[in-house]
Amino acid sequence: MIDTHTHLYAEEFDEDRKEAIQRALSKGITEFYLPAIDAESHEKMLQLETEYPGQVFSMMGLHPCYVKPESWEKELDIVKNYLDQRAFPAIGEIGIDLYWDKTTLDIQVKAFEQQIDWAIEKDLPIVIHTRESFDETFEVLERKKHPKLRGIFHCFSGNLEQAKHAIDLNFILGIGGVVTFKNGKIDQFLNEIPLDKIVLETDSPYLAPVPHRGKRNESSYLDLVAGKLVDIYQKDFAEIDRITTENAKKMFNIQ
Repeated sequence: MIDTHTHLYAEEFDEDRKEAIQRALSKGITEFYLPAIDAESHEKMLQLETEYPGQVFSMMGLHPCYVKPESWEKELDIVKNYLDQRAFPAIGEIGIDLYWDKTTLDIQVKAFEQQIDWAIEKDLPIVIHTRESFDETFEVLERKKHPKLRGIFHCFSGNLEQAKHAIDLNFILGIGGVVTFKNGKIDQFLNEIPLDKIVLETDSPYLAPVPHRGKRNESSYLDLVAGKLVDIYQKDFAEIDRITTENAKKMFNIQ
């Protein structure tokens, strides 16, 4: 299995990072994709990648919650510099978040559009963070439509119509712990979405699946997400694992 979205470099893992990775490896999770947040955490993220070559992969991008009036342009310069220096499997996580701060919408849109342009230019997928902002996110994606524009709607928590819209725009859905929540709602319609449009993720240390909800999440819990998909799709675990892993490999262009 592949955890397509985990913040393994987060301070929540400072006490037992090696053990957490080992627990995941022992459960058959072979690859971990780390989304970037901002310049403050790049070094920690990239260091982890060097410690686990061929297993841990860093993305590059500026998270919408860190798009601040005083620093966003400088942050984007740093992102661009990294993108020009070396290869990354994706640009992310990028997007729009109106849950924490609605006042920065205009610069969030500008930062999102700029990073989409770089993704198109470098032929890379994007990993989208969207919170209370589906309309605004779709507006940007419609405006930026391009044959090379593709990616993952990370931690998808929208409705069926929004899921179909995302897929129509050449995106697939990142499914994590929310699918196990009683009030998560996506479990009610997910079987209407083809399995080849889904990848697995944890977003650890956040959004731990049931029965760990409210506690720190980790990549080893990915099997609980896959287990829920077994119920939803009425397919066996090995099949869920195989298809979602193939989807991730295709998205991140892994040979």
